[in-house]
Amino acid sequence: MSRTQRLFDLLQILRRHRYPVSGATLASELGVSLRTLYRDIATLQQQGAEIEGEPGLGYVLRPGFMLPPLMLSEEEIEALTLGARWVARQGDRQLGAAADNLLAKVAAILPDDLRDKVEGNSLLVGPGPEMAVGPVDLSLIREAIRKERKVNLTYRDQEGRDSTRIIWPFALGFFQKVRVLLAWCELRQGLRHFRADRIADFEIQDVRYPRRRQALLKDWQEENGIKIRNAFNADKN
Repeated sequence: MSRTQRLFDLLQILRRHRYPVSGATLASELGVSLRTLYRDIATLQQQGAEIEGEPGLGYVLRPGFMLPPLMLSEEEIEALTLGARWVARQGDRQLGAAADNLLAKVAAILPDDLRDKVEGNSLLVGPGPEMAVGPVDLSLIREAIRKERKVNLTYRDQEGRDSTRIIWPFALGFFQKVRVLLAWCELRQGLRHFRADRIADFEIQDVRYPRRRQALLKDWQEENGIKIRNAFNADKN
């Protein structure tokens, strides 16, 4: 374990406790000697952590201390790197570029020993199935979701028939072969799913839809949760 990782873990342990914890307990949990523990506590105090206490009495971290930005654990770095690599491969062009930029920014400001964990990460994303791609750029769809704007949508069904409607887009699902837009449809007066590759035209209105997207997403989760539970119960019967 790197020293940076050990200091991070020590802060996390202290944060879990509201009352003083003995040096012996901390050293045992970290797997280090008491001497090393005292040195680590002194280092954190010099960096601004309000750790109070002394040998024989125990130590406590006072509320209010924030971890330095990007003081990440090795597993958090692995998760971030793997996720960004997946987005770079599976997302649209702008989202993929943003994922690459994110990794570069993270690597640039991490301590040297953790920077190597990003650049030498061995968790790779393999090639996936061929993606169904439509004429509308996904970045436009994501913009409408972020801004909570109504959209004039032209949608082509599996029979090739076009329909025009006004929707309230609130989420975008990334699946292996397709991207699915979740929206409230004014025509159907209900929640609907639209395959992104079948969207023929997507025009954002300068009108905010009347509900927050978090509320729409919650409705969708509750509605689909009921469907999943019903299917599970039917299986049992």
